[in-house]
Amino acid sequence: MNNPATQQLTDQELLQRFKADNNSDWIGVLFDRYALLLLGMCMKYLKNEEDARDAVQQIFLKMLSDINKHEIQYFRAWIYQVTKNYCLMQLRQKHMKYKEEISDKHMGGIAAEQEDKRVYQEKDLLLENMEQAMNLLNPEQRDCVRLFYLEKKSYQEIADQTGYSLLQVKSYIQNGKRNLKLLLEKQQRANKS
Repeated sequence: MNNPATQQLTDQELLQRFKADNNSDWIGVLFDRYALLLLGMCMKYLKNEEDARDAVQQIFLKMLSDINKHEIQYFRAWIYQVTKNYCLMQLRQKHMKYKEEISDKHMGGIAAEQEDKRVYQEKDLLLENMEQAMNLLNPEQRDCVRLFYLEKKSYQEIADQTGYSLLQVKSYIQNGKRNLKLLLEKQQRANKS
C-alpha cells in the first residue's frame, strides 16, 4: 500500500477510498503523513516522549473509529483538532488526579486557594486605587507619568508630544510619582480603617 502512486494521492482521495472500501490501509497512509507532526504536537502539550507516543497511538485508534462519523473537508485541520482535544483531555485528567492527590495529602489546598484569591483581590484593589490616584494628580503630572510609566516614552518623546520643556517633564514625573505614592498610602490607610 506504500507505493509511490499511493503517496501521490491527496488526503481527500485517501479518505474517499477508505469510505469506499473500508480498507484501513488508506487511513494508515494518511496517518503516516502526519504522524511526526502529531508526535511533535503531543510533545508540546504533554512534555513527555513516552506519553506523546502513547497519545499518537490512541489518536490513531480514535481516528479509525471516528472517521466515518464525520464529514471531513480538510483532514489536516481535523486531525490537528482531534490531537489538540485529546492532549487537553489528558492534561485535564492528569491535573484533576494531581489536584485530588494534593488535597488528600494536604488539606491546606483550600487555604492556598484562598491565599491566591486574596492576592488577586489585593492586586485588583491596588490597580483600582492607582487609577483613582492617577485621576487626582494635576493634568501635567498625570499625562507625564502615564506617558513615562505606562507608554514607556522617553523624557524627550514626552517633551515633543506635550510641548513641555525637558526640565518640566522631569519635574512633572518626579512630583507625580511622589504624589502618587502619598495618595496610595492615604488610600491604603483609609481602606484599613
